Amino acid sequence: MSMNPKAADELESKSSAASEPEIQTTGEVKSVKVEEKETVADKDEEQVGMEIDPNTGTSFPVKLEDGKQLNCVGLRKKSMLGFDIKIYSFGMYADNEKLRDLLKSSVGGSPEKPVEQMYQKVIDSDVEIMVRLVIVFSSLTMGMVRINLDKGLGAAIKKFGGGKENEGLTRRIMGEATDDIKLTSGSVIEISRLPGYTLQTKVKGDLVSKIESELLCRAYIYMYLGDDALDKDAKDKFGTSMLKLLWSGVQKL
Repeated sequence: MSMNPKAADELESKSSAASEPEIQTTGEVKSVKVEEKETVADKDEEQVGMEIDPNTGTSFPVKLEDGKQLNCVGLRKKSMLGFDIKIYSFGMYADNEKLRDLLKSSVGGSPEKPVEQMYQKVIDSDVEIMVRLVIVFSSLTMGMVRINLDKGLGAAIKKFGGGKENEGLTRRIMGEATDDIKLTSGSVIEISRLPGYTLQTKVKGDLVSKIESELLCRAYIYMYLGDDALDKDAKDKFGTSMLKLLWSGVQKL
């Protein structure tokens, strides 16, 4: 059966008009879904808190993906020719649940201020602690890092080792990292004390050493929490974090 041209045009026009709302509606639904995804992503970003080292402007996440929490930030500086040179900012992270259990079982009552017994318990334990070093001094090399470690860590090893030096142990901490590696500003070194008294070192994300040694682990944490800490203010902040754990349990950051 044939249809005249005018009727055919009207039928095609009605068909197109009927389908238009469906196309527009589909487009609106897609737009809403995209906006919802963007909103969720924005919320996720807002949940990642950061703490800034006021000395350098370096930022540290308050919580890592593995659950360790930031307990203090500090600065390692060195005096040269009468000037204080900023070497690196650092953040100390810990497994705070295990840290709280350690303190609860070894520290009586609720002290009003950190006591040396608390610091010593952390130094002697194998509670997981990671020190993240963020390089500030732009001309630093791995060779310079080794020299600084040999001095500070060597003295701590001598203290815990009954007055005996152990140069071989200090030099192993940077393992396979060659001395000519340049550590530009912002480069990251992570040195972790793992359960079982294992000290692990990563340079720019690459694993360079993993050493099982109670002596080395105790000496390394002592550099930050011991009598002659690299940054006394950072040590005090770590002490304040320990008090908070004793008073109110693990902080939910």
